[in-house]
Amino acid sequence: MGWPCSGRRGIGTVPAMPVGFQKRLLPAVLVACVSPGCGWIARNDNAEGVRLYQQGNYKGAVDHFQQALSRQPGSPDCFYNLGATYHQQAKLFGRPADMQTAEQYYHLCLARNPNHEACQRALAVLLVEQNRSSEAMASLQEWARREPANPNPQIELARLCQEHGDARQAENHLIDALAVDPNNTRALVALGQLREANGDPSQALQNYSRALAVDGRQPTVAAKVATLNGAGSTTGTVAR
Repeated sequence: MGWPCSGRRGIGTVPAMPVGFQKRLLPAVLVACVSPGCGWIARNDNAEGVRLYQQGNYKGAVDHFQQALSRQPGSPDCFYNLGATYHQQAKLFGRPADMQTAEQYYHLCLARNPNHEACQRALAVLLVEQNRSSEAMASLQEWARREPANPNPQIELARLCQEHGDARQAENHLIDALAVDPNNTRALVALGQLREANGDPSQALQNYSRALAVDGRQPTVAAKVATLNGAGSTTGTVAR
């Protein structure tokens, strides 16, 4: 049975964390309570939970996220933050029960907000970590089907394909993302990274340059453009 990236559908039927993406899938990042109905006390609990999480005090973070949830029952952001905290604990301390709890909270978040981008990404990471890549792929494809005008599911599908060594399908998903949003800097930089890694510096330079034209506040991308332009000038192949 083949890797699920091989079953890519066309643009329009299946329409992705920082700029671009890295070789390995990244863990979850906490979010603030930003929904209109989120009261200031719940916001304070969430903010304190995030602060404690960043300090490595995961028990304290869970306590504050639970308090925020009690004040705003059913909040997708609270469910997500709880899931992300248990996910981090599971990774650091090797506790399978925490991984199960994290997955449960992620599903609770997505049941209330199926398009919660941070949670979609985090659930895919968790599933891959548990050698459940087919489930991760199916979850991202369903997200893409629901939101054909959102480039982020395609970027995440590309990340997952690259994670499994399928550079061609990763490139296809990034092209699909750019068909939806031609100025998406994450997709442009990710495509540049992919093409540079695959030995196509000219195309990579075009992608990086386009991303920089959209948002010039990307020093890492600017350095890439300078390096590739410098390399091109020695061979007479500087991209315009």
